[in-house]
Amino acid sequence: MSSKTIIHLCDDQTSGGVTRVLEHIQSCPIIGASGDRHIVKFVKRGSTKIGRLNADVIVSHLSVSWRTLPGHVVLRALNPNTPMIHVEHSYTEAFVARNVLRKARFNTLLRSAYALYDKVVAVSYAQGRWLATAGLVRPSQLGVIQSTVSYDDMRAMPAPKGETRVFGAIGRLDHQKGFDTLIDAFKDVNIPNVKLRIYGTGPEEENLKRLAQDDPRISFEGHRSDASGIYGEIDAVLMPSRWEAYGLVAAEALAAKRPVLAQSVDGLVDHVEFGARLVISRDIEAWSDAIDAAARKKIAIVATCNVTQTPEQNFATAWSKLVKDLCGELSQPTPFKPSPVLS
Repeated sequence: MSSKTIIHLCDDQTSGGVTRVLEHIQSCPIIGASGDRHIVKFVKRGSTKIGRLNADVIVSHLSVSWRTLPGHVVLRALNPNTPMIHVEHSYTEAFVARNVLRKARFNTLLRSAYALYDKVVAVSYAQGRWLATAGLVRPSQLGVIQSTVSYDDMRAMPAPKGETRVFGAIGRLDHQKGFDTLIDAFKDVNIPNVKLRIYGTGPEEENLKRLAQDDPRISFEGHRSDASGIYGEIDAVLMPSRWEAYGLVAAEALAAKRPVLAQSVDGLVDHVEFGARLVISRDIEAWSDAIDAAARKKIAIVATCNVTQTPEQNFATAWSKLVKDLCGELSQPTPFKPSPVLS
């Protein structure tokens, strides 16, 4: 089988999960060993000037909106015979429930955009289940590849010793992440020597600082790029997100042997099989009780599945199969299968 050229298109150059996953695709030695060339091309959001691309497969990591839909249409029109994949990094069931008023119109947008692609890839099984049950993607068109970066540095870290006293919240300081709920919940925890360290920057930073200003146990650490350094400073990770397509922080934390308490929403549910604990309610009291319980009793990370391959290996294998499938090199394409944890 000859090597392939796969061009990934992205309109987001911030230092978030999408760019980190793309960096991993280009640097992963397992993916590189296949001989396929994965090239990342950053484009202006909504651009209709991407043009004809010299590639065996085109992968869109582009945003989907009414404003950007013409760009997707032009991309397909100028590359009519090239297999095309869209990876949905953003939209989830909880996102739609919380942010979309005209849901029928929004579903029309998604169906119109996704129909332009040969395959649509969800980044979590929970997101994939929503895309299927909502009728946004045909079952034969849908696949799931959980987002991944390299966790080698995390795996090399020792597990925290002693009591759980330093909790970490990591990510963009945005309404999505639910850090306002977390701060209110933490302020109700009455245990000596507990701390909450919040890592990140974003539009909600000043509001969150005002919310936390009367509690000296809460600190804001700013943006840090040294993930292993962050996990070395904390005993457990808290993720009260209002919506989350996957949640790389949860995967990183579990690889670093840090317990994860996560909201029971969207892709965060995927991490249960690797040892994450879910907080079912979004109430401040529920989160306060969960933090209190974690601080009073050491949490062990207990995976509920048999892990035969690392996430990096699964990720590389899935992409290789998908490319070969679209290029006609697999006799039996791999269908979408819901996670047994979610079925």
